[in-house]
Amino acid sequence: MTDPLVLLPGFMSDQRLFAPQIAALAHETALITVPLTLHDRIETMAQHVLAAAPDRFALVGHGLGGLVAMEVLQRGGGRLTRLALMSTHPLPEPPQIAAAREPQIIGARAGRLAAVMDEIHQAGGLAAGPRRIAVQQNLRDMALSLGAGVFERQSRALQRRRDQQALLRRSKVPLSVICGDQDRVCTVKRHVSMVDLAACGTLHVVENAGHWPTLEQPEQVTELLRNWLHAPLAQAS
Repeated sequence: MTDPLVLLPGFMSDQRLFAPQIAALAHETALITVPLTLHDRIETMAQHVLAAAPDRFALVGHGLGGLVAMEVLQRGGGRLTRLALMSTHPLPEPPQIAAAREPQIIGARAGRLAAVMDEIHQAGGLAAGPRRIAVQQNLRDMALSLGAGVFERQSRALQRRRDQQALLRRSKVPLSVICGDQDRVCTVKRHVSMVDLAACGTLHVVENAGHWPTLEQPEQVTELLRNWLHAPLAQAS
């Protein structure tokens, strides 16, 4: 049996983001998905994760969940056996992107959350293929079920996020970095820079995937996570 696996969903998503991986891996390890919906700061979200997680655990974070995972590493790194960061990066929010969130928040409050999320999903890039329409609908369903309040809280958390590059430089926790080859939000180049920072990092580029590889290419991501979970700790990546 491997270490318990904690999953942190990305912006405006929930456990459905990892549904294919949960279905495939549930018989191999204990799985916990921690929602990131109650707080408007990365630091408070990380405290919530540490309170909900086992004493020792492996951690996967997608997007916003990846930012929270880095803060978990900062605050409770001794409890982590291995870390996977997906479709994310350690840099603070650029001022122009932080400013662009304000009209999105106003739109969500005004009842236009579906339209706002469609724009965000199009900007992030969904790879072409037979799953594209179903994935886009899944992303929209998750966002609408979470609602405008979660949208604002998570947007504020993203605006306030801090630089975690120094953390990655000094961390010794085995790190797997996973990204889609067509991600326009967190590009392959940004993921390469994370691996370059980390002493124990390995990059995995998922072909024919955008910002949501867990749904766009679920088989590839599941196999990557399975191999990562079962790798000896000295080599986990």
